[in-house]
Amino acid sequence: MARQVSENASRTREFEAYVAGAGGRLLHTATLLTAEPRDANPRARRLLTLALAHTYACWERLHGEDPYDHTRRYLATRFANSAWHELGGLLRSRPHPGSPLAALPPQERLVLVLRLREGVAEEQTAALLGLPAERVRAIFNRAMANVLRPPRSPSPTVAGVKAVPS
Repeated sequence: MARQVSENASRTREFEAYVAGAGGRLLHTATLLTAEPRDANPRARRLLTLALAHTYACWERLHGEDPYDHTRRYLATRFANSAWHELGGLLRSRPHPGSPLAALPPQERLVLVLRLREGVAEEQTAALLGLPAERVRAIFNRAMANVLRPPRSPSPTVAGVKAVPS
């Protein structure tokens, strides 16, 4: 009994050290996925909490697997399922309009964050999302084009100025 308590305490300490080291980066990734502001990100925090809870539940079974990669995979798939199928109410509210990623659909945002922020290879992203690599490449290119060249807003009209005929 005392041995089991000691093993559980050791497991908890290991997990706490992991969260202390990786939690901030994972929260930033979740915040980018939800396109919320850094100081007001309840959906990102919920998404991260679910991913960390899953990682803790699997902690003993990781057997040398990278816990960061495990958590990131769960975070990404949970976001994808919630966003694409609108399950669980995770993404009921709209992204923050001030975020540069807010204009992107959830799938484009997910691919962009995994590829750029997390450095996940195209093939790994495709495998994680269950898509062909060519589709991931197309989504990534479209997302980059949308971020780098957002749609132009209409020009403001000036009151009292007559248009000059051409």
